[in-house]
Amino acid sequence: MMPIVFALCCLIFSALNDFVFKLYARKERSRGAYIAVIGMIWFSLFCLFFDFSSEHWEVTLTWGLISGVLSVAANILLVEAMTLQDAGVCSTIYRLNLVVVALGAFLWLGEFLTFWKVGGILLAVVAVFLFLRSDGEKLHIILRKGIILAVLAALFRAGMGLSYKQAFLEQADRSGLITLNGLLWIVGGIAYALFREKGVLFGNRKSWGYGVLSGLLVCGIVFFMALALQYGEAGVVLPIAQMSFLGTFVLGVFFLKESLSRRKLLGIGMGILCIGVMSAGQWIG
Repeated sequence: MMPIVFALCCLIFSALNDFVFKLYARKERSRGAYIAVIGMIWFSLFCLFFDFSSEHWEVTLTWGLISGVLSVAANILLVEAMTLQDAGVCSTIYRLNLVVVALGAFLWLGEFLTFWKVGGILLAVVAVFLFLRSDGEKLHIILRKGIILAVLAALFRAGMGLSYKQAFLEQADRSGLITLNGLLWIVGGIAYALFREKGVLFGNRKSWGYGVLSGLLVCGIVFFMALALQYGEAGVVLPIAQMSFLGTFVLGVFFLKESLSRRKLLGIGMGILCIGVMSAGQWIG
């Protein structure tokens, strides 16, 4: 029972964090400063658990840096996508990164590509295609750009997941990877602010306020996911946590008055089916 509770807590924190991303992205604010503040909270907390006596520090450092770059790139793209597209749509596409992870694991890590995984991949493609259509030519172009950014964010997030898989195969330290990821968020956020946002480094009070809130939510996501995986089976708890886009979608509709079209509902339905099919594959084998 407790692993399910932990997974649900992870789902809630993930849904809230994606919603906070959308709240921040609604106005012209420094994305880099926001990401950097999240990294500060993340790094400050998890460095307390860093195992400096680890025998595999070189592997941890290598894959921590690689996964950190992919992670910060994914989340910057997600914030930028939410500037143009609804939170529920972006969150759904972003959480479908597990499909790319499955495909990448087949191509680079030698894992089997089962019937269920292929089915999940096809359903994810259908979901994205449904989101690509909208009414109004000009609006259509703007929203499509948001979809493309969300897809790119999902690809980078999948790369992070694959780098984690490889890191653990090489006995990297889990707490070390997480801590280094937080450090890369600080560096990546500052770099984005300097080079992409014309030197807008420290942002404003909103950047710090939203950043601290998101930082705490991210720490909650990592904490409850770790507990869920420690006491429960991955095939049970991971699909529950991945359903966080449903919470983000509901929050967007009720609090931001985001539109509720038939295509969006179908797309989110395809996302649910995708995760359900891939989860069933883990159970059935």
